[in-house]
Amino acid sequence: MPSFVKIFGILSLIVCLIAGWAFIDYQKFLKTPVIDKQTLLLEIEKGESFRQITDKLIQNGANIKPVWFRLLAYQKHLTQKIKTGEFVLNPGVTPAELLTILVAGKSKQYAITFPEGWTFTQIRHEIESNQNIQQTFKKLDENTVLKRVGVKENHPEGLFFPDTYYFEKNMTDAALLKRSYLKMQQVLEQEWQNREKNLPLKTPYEALILASIIEKETGKASERPAIAGVFIRRLRKGMLLQTDPTVIYGMGKAYKGNIRYKDLKKPTPYNTYVIKGLPPTPIAMPGKAAIHAALHPETGNSLYFVSRGDGSHVFSATLSKHNEAVNTYQRKK
Repeated sequence: MPSFVKIFGILSLIVCLIAGWAFIDYQKFLKTPVIDKQTLLLEIEKGESFRQITDKLIQNGANIKPVWFRLLAYQKHLTQKIKTGEFVLNPGVTPAELLTILVAGKSKQYAITFPEGWTFTQIRHEIESNQNIQQTFKKLDENTVLKRVGVKENHPEGLFFPDTYYFEKNMTDAALLKRSYLKMQQVLEQEWQNREKNLPLKTPYEALILASIIEKETGKASERPAIAGVFIRRLRKGMLLQTDPTVIYGMGKAYKGNIRYKDLKKPTPYNTYVIKGLPPTPIAMPGKAAIHAALHPETGNSLYFVSRGDGSHVFSATLSKHNEAVNTYQRKK
């Protein structure tokens, strides 16, 4: 009997020592940074278990004790709440902070930019060139793409808002385009509701068409309202818009850098030297400033403008004055 008591006492002592060591080691683990010196990029894929995530952390150099890390996660009921995505883990982050990051889902953000004045073809190329975007639209025609994005219009040009968009890795091209489309709808609707009265524009889409022309004609941002004023007055008077960017758009791949006289005379749906009024669709992505200018044109009497060659323009109220400006700045006479 004494021997059993002695053995039990020894075992109890050992258990207490192990428990004490475990407690001390666990507390030390909680305070020890998971990442020591170098930033770690962790990608968590859909379907990965907590054990797989732990193993991946260790394989990537994280200072983690798997048993204690899992215990901490179980205590906080977080093992099933880890988000997918890419996470940037900076030096000094503790195990508890690491779990908070993975559960919050604040994963690494990538960026893609659609500049003002770009065409839909340029947008598609930019998306398809981005390795962090999941591609689902390759080889699909424009109509199929529009249907999958949820666009009602039949032509994609000008429907997507130019901006910088931030996204997580493997976001689909469809989701990205939908964000851009909805933002354009929001901006256009807001500007349309606050438009000036008695404009010769019947719908928000017509405003978008005019805004795209203003965007392509403007080299100097401050001139957008003045250029808008010229086009609005021309529309009111029934004059041809006679704007080169629409001619270029209508030429498509035939445009090689110069517009010839015969190009100005060749009928296309976009040749505003031939057709009256607006072309059938936008010719590019207009920004908010161009949309605002189209709906808030500058007052005045100018009906013509010509480029000075430095991005700015000379505005004229009469054809004779316009021709003088053309001779001065274009023909150098």
